[in-house]
Amino acid sequence: MSFPEWLTPQFAYLVFSAIVAVLIWIEGGMLKRSSGKLPKSAFFQICSLIDTAWFFVSTVMLYMLDFTPLAIVVPAAYGIYTVFGWIYGTRLLKRRGIPDSPEDLIVPPKYIAYSQSFALIFFILCVLVIAQSWFAIII
Repeated sequence: MSFPEWLTPQFAYLVFSAIVAVLIWIEGGMLKRSSGKLPKSAFFQICSLIDTAWFFVSTVMLYMLDFTPLAIVVPAAYGIYTVFGWIYGTRLLKRRGIPDSPEDLIVPPKYIAYSQSFALIFFILCVLVIAQSWFAIII
């Protein structure tokens, strides 16, 4: 089975990255509705697992795929977001005190804002890079 010319591994990665951005936005919304407490929803847990796994996928893709100069920003940005998110989240939690159990964890509003801000910018970046690659094929 042959694939269309535009359906490249880079294109697939970019589309899935945009979907991950939407999932991060949804996670933030769920955390806001629960006042920062971790929702006990399977959907939230799956989203969280996907966005954590996407860091490793992005790291591997950074080395495996031959990204265009603009597209390489996508996996790099995701890696930076994740690493700084771990650092920022840890610092915010230390201020409040790290809880003994995950049930007592309350995600700080500043971290939720950080995640949702990234999700919005990351989604726009993905769409921009996808559009740039589409226009390059059309032209």
